[in-house]
Amino acid sequence: MPDERYSIRVNKDYFLFCCAHFITYNGDDCERLHGHNYRVAVEVEGPLDANHYIFDFVALKRRTQSIVDELDHHLLLAMENPLLPVTDAGNNYTVNFGAKMWSFPKEDCAALPIANTTTELLAKWFAGRLAKELEKQYGYTPETMRVEVEEATGQSATYSITR
Repeated sequence: MPDERYSIRVNKDYFLFCCAHFITYNGDDCERLHGHNYRVAVEVEGPLDANHYIFDFVALKRRTQSIVDELDHHLLLAMENPLLPVTDAGNNYTVNFGAKMWSFPKEDCAALPIANTTTELLAKWFAGRLAKELEKQYGYTPETMRVEVEEATGQSATYSITR
């Protein structure tokens, strides 16, 4: 009997989050604060269940959309970047890079436990967050999950995890 693999993919026009961010690169450079209209696509792979599907499309879309909504219209902050130390200053986060210092209201930030707000690490964070939500709410763990985050047309990164 052949080894059959199935996958489903959700890639909706509304899986869009508009965010500001900045990254460090080349060891000691820091981008200017700027924004993107990020798009997300999610694919899960595995065997068919008793209903003859991998997982419910509607549930996958809902969970994906809830994470998109958390990020939309926020500043993405990498809380684990040693070159951009973030300080909790009461109602604000302050961020330093050399002689530069920024202060942002916490309510306007998505403080992410990542080392840099690169598209690659955003895709990895999104996949981890989605996997936890699917397990918690539905008791579902996909055999393979792929998350693609696009920061501009034709410019994206994909993170894949196989369990």
